[in-house]
Amino acid sequence: MSAAPIWLYDGVCVLCSGGVRYTLKHERDHAIRFVAIQSREGRSLALANGIDPDTPESFLFIENGQALAKSDGVLALLDHLDGPARLLLAGLLLPKPLRDWLYDRVARNRYRLFGQKTACEMPDPAQRHRFPLPET
Repeated sequence: MSAAPIWLYDGVCVLCSGGVRYTLKHERDHAIRFVAIQSREGRSLALANGIDPDTPESFLFIENGQALAKSDGVLALLDHLDGPARLLLAGLLLPKPLRDWLYDRVARNRYRLFGQKTACEMPDPAQRHRFPLPET
């Protein structure tokens, strides 16, 4: 049996946190582990994959031992979901450089466009086992 997929996300980013809530609601298998980059495990995963955990430019989706960043990570995540976000899988029709360029525009401006929290929010207690939280 393969390990559960891991979504390494920015826990203080409002857009990212909204994506986590959406995923929890629309996930098909309820298997993804959500690791905030601010957690000890998140920092370690980020550094191991060339991402600065203090100024992350991408999230990662890790599945079957492969870390996927930027648009590849988004598309891999979407493949685990039901709901209207699956329409974004049409992005597979775009060339990777264009997909990543679009991803970078959103990622670099996410705090300005969507906001930033001062700390990661506590997940629903029923889902807590899927979230290693940052140490305080």
